Amino acid sequence: MALIKSISGIRGTIGGRPGEGLSSVDVVRFTAAYANYIRTSYKGESNSIVVGRDGRISGKMVSHLVCGTLMSMGFDVINIGMASTPTTELAVVGEKACGGIIITASHNPVQWNALKLLDHNGEFLSDKAGKEVIRMAESDDFVFSDVMELGKEYRNDTWDLRHIEMVKNLDLVDCEAIAGAGFKVVVDGINSVGGRVIPQLLRSLGVKDIVELNCEPTGKFAHTPEPIPANLTMISEAMKETGADVGFVVDPDVDRLAIVMENGEMFVEENTLIAIADYILENTPGATVSNLSSSRGLRDVTFSHGCEYAAAAVGEVNVVAKMKETGAVIGGEGNGGIIYPEIHYGRDALVGVALFLTLMARRGKKVSEIKASLPKYEIAKNKIELTPEIDVDAILKAVKEKYADEEVNDIDGVKIDFKDSWVHLRKSNTEPIIRIYSEASTMEEADALAESIKQVIASLA
Repeated sequence: MALIKSISGIRGTIGGRPGEGLSSVDVVRFTAAYANYIRTSYKGESNSIVVGRDGRISGKMVSHLVCGTLMSMGFDVINIGMASTPTTELAVVGEKACGGIIITASHNPVQWNALKLLDHNGEFLSDKAGKEVIRMAESDDFVFSDVMELGKEYRNDTWDLRHIEMVKNLDLVDCEAIAGAGFKVVVDGINSVGGRVIPQLLRSLGVKDIVELNCEPTGKFAHTPEPIPANLTMISEAMKETGADVGFVVDPDVDRLAIVMENGEMFVEENTLIAIADYILENTPGATVSNLSSSRGLRDVTFSHGCEYAAAAVGEVNVVAKMKETGAVIGGEGNGGIIYPEIHYGRDALVGVALFLTLMARRGKKVSEIKASLPKYEIAKNKIELTPEIDVDAILKAVKEKYADEEVNDIDGVKIDFKDSWVHLRKSNTEPIIRIYSEASTMEEADALAESIKQVIASLA
């Protein structure tokens, strides 16, 4: 069993003893602590909290616990049901709520679930706020309401369509061009909420020929849910068999977007942000931001448009903070997460789909041709499972000292920048692992760099 408390929320495997996994007791405790935090920190007049969930098997059960706990803390609940993470974020603002909880473990396997905690802006709690929620939970620093002060639950099923309309109305989304291109699109919805909302979006954009894979939101994931090449063989084959123009894959909560080319090969999730940023900068020049583990490609594309690039620590809240600081017009993460401030400060696969189809339609290029026009980098993503004996902080410190003569960034783990490559080591916020990301001009070079770092870690551990 596992329970992880971090900047990315409260995440764990369902069941087990309290404190060992995301048990029902833990769901209630952390939801109550979050409600108490909102009660003591929020300065507005709203008494409503939005709750949405992905399609996981455990989602309905956890939602009942969350909604009941919020009502027992005196808050009214606006339950938007099965909804994507970006939809829930937009609903918080649209409903003028004082916060929101998204019930999703994102890319984690089916046995996991999580509570992602939002402020009144529909954005993730800061690191400081998250730590205060954890403190309140661990010390039982909350008080439930008396019977006459209990909150009420309201159901609102309109937010999928409202989200889609917001995306359609973006200035750089061209529905006429998309409809006129006559695209054939394959969608892999991983048997979660994306299987419902992405086909809805496509039809609304004017796409008539849609091939749906795993689009029934049963929560029984047809493959490992993280949208990386190793997990996407089904859509790869479907692209070849159907002759489709493009394939879209989302994770269970629809904040990450992977793209498949017309030949069935992966566009590569790092390129999702790079290609869309190139399109955005072509029309609205400005700063860009990605995290330290993301490709240099965004930096290169940004510089090619004469604009400024900045890197942030890993984590959506950190990227958003840096975007606000720099006034960035586009940003995100190399895992396929697009953050477009014109609609909201949150990773949003619906925005990514609409902008990418517009890019294809306006340029009249195949997906493979778009990829060929982007900077040429290969990124290797490795990891090391953590055991109680591994002192992560000591390892990171030793690695930093070993490469002291190189350009080293330690705002989030340790990133070492070499002339033609880089490697980034950090403890994951969502899994008990050390992530090792490396990038070079070829995959062989990236893998070799990662392997050399693994050997260094092994000698230290």
